[in-house]
Amino acid sequence: MRSALTAVAFALVLGLFGIAFLQGGAAEPPPAAPPTDASDTTSPTTAPETSDDLLVRAQAVFRPLPTEPPVLEGNPYSPEKELLGRMLWFDPRLSSSWFISCNSCHNLGTAGVDLQPRSIGHAWQRGGRNSPTVLNAVFNLAQFWDGRAEDLAAQATGPIQDALEMNNTPERVINTLMSMPRYVELFEAAFPDAEEAVTFENMALAIEVFESTLLTPGARFDRFLEGDTAALSDLERQGLELFMNRGCSGCHMGVNVGGTNYYPFGVIERPDAEILPPDDVGRFRITNVEADRYAFKSPTLRNIELTPPYFHSGVVWELADAVRIMGSAQLGQELTDEEVAAITAFLRTLTGEQPVVEQPVLPPITSLTPKPVPTGRP
Repeated sequence: MRSALTAVAFALVLGLFGIAFLQGGAAEPPPAAPPTDASDTTSPTTAPETSDDLLVRAQAVFRPLPTEPPVLEGNPYSPEKELLGRMLWFDPRLSSSWFISCNSCHNLGTAGVDLQPRSIGHAWQRGGRNSPTVLNAVFNLAQFWDGRAEDLAAQATGPIQDALEMNNTPERVINTLMSMPRYVELFEAAFPDAEEAVTFENMALAIEVFESTLLTPGARFDRFLEGDTAALSDLERQGLELFMNRGCSGCHMGVNVGGTNYYPFGVIERPDAEILPPDDVGRFRITNVEADRYAFKSPTLRNIELTPPYFHSGVVWELADAVRIMGSAQLGQELTDEEVAAITAFLRTLTGEQPVVEQPVLPPITSLTPKPVPTGRP
C-alpha cells in the first residue's frame, strides 16, 4: 500500500514553493509525465535520455513562456492602462499609512518578492504567509496561496483593504486618487468610455493590466523546449528527467511550471509545525471542504532560485533543502544528494529575463488629499 501511495504522491506534490493556465493560456493543461517505478527512475549516476527523447517528453508536459502577455478577459490592454497601473503599483498612498505599496511586498527588483518569511504590513505587523512572486502571475489558476482571488484584478483589491497589509478602504482610496488632478487625467485616458473613470474597480483593472506584462521569457529551459537541446547541461537534463520520472511534473507543469491546481501538503509525511503550521488550514478556509484541509496552490517554479524563502510559511531558505522536504513529505522517500543536486540544477534553468520597470514620478498631493494614518514605530 505504501509503495502505491509513493508512486502517486509526487504527482500530488504541493510544490516546492510559494500556477496554471488563465486567459490566453492553453485551454487544458498538458498531461503530466507518468511516474515510473523505482527500476525506471533515472539517477544522476545513470546515462540520461538522448536530448531528442527528453525534449519530446518535456514538450508534452511544459510550454515555453510567451514573450507577450495574454489577452485579459473583459480588460483589454492599452498603453494608458499599463501606465496608470504602473503608477498605482508603486504608489504607497494606496495604503492608509503611506508606507506600503504593491511593490513593498512584491519588489520588482528582487524577482517580485520581498525576500521575507512573511511580509511586513501596516503598523509593522507580519502577514500570515510568505508573499509569492508576481512575475508571470497572469498565468496563475487563481491568486493567493489559497486561490481566493480569481484573477489579478480581484487580487489587487485584497491587500489594500486587509488590516494586516495596507489597511485602507475603497472610499479612502478613491478620495485620495480624486484629490490629485494628474491621477484623474490618467484614469480618464485609461477608461475613456467609462461614465465614472476613477473607481476602485478601474484601479484594480489598471493594476491587472500592468501586472500582466511582468513576464520573464528567455529562460534556458524555454530555449530547450523550443528545440535548443544544447541549452541544458547533462546534469540539468538529469534533473529534468528526475523531475518528470518522480512525478514532480504532476503538479508543476504547463507554461508556468506549476499552479494548475491545489494539493495537500504532507501526502505521505507531514513536515514539522514550523514548515506546516497546524493553524493554517489552507484552502479549507475558503471552501470548507475537508479534502482541502492543508491544501495549497502549487506555485510557479519559474525564477525559483531568486525567490527564497520557500513554502507558504516562508521558513526554508535553501532550494536544495526544499527539494529534500518535498521528497519526504510528498513522495515518502529520502532523495540522495546527487538527486537533489540534479533537480536543483534543473530548477535553476527556469530563471528568465527579469522585467526592467522604471519607477515613475507620482502625482503630487493637494490640500484635499486624506492625510496618512499614524502607525507607531517598531
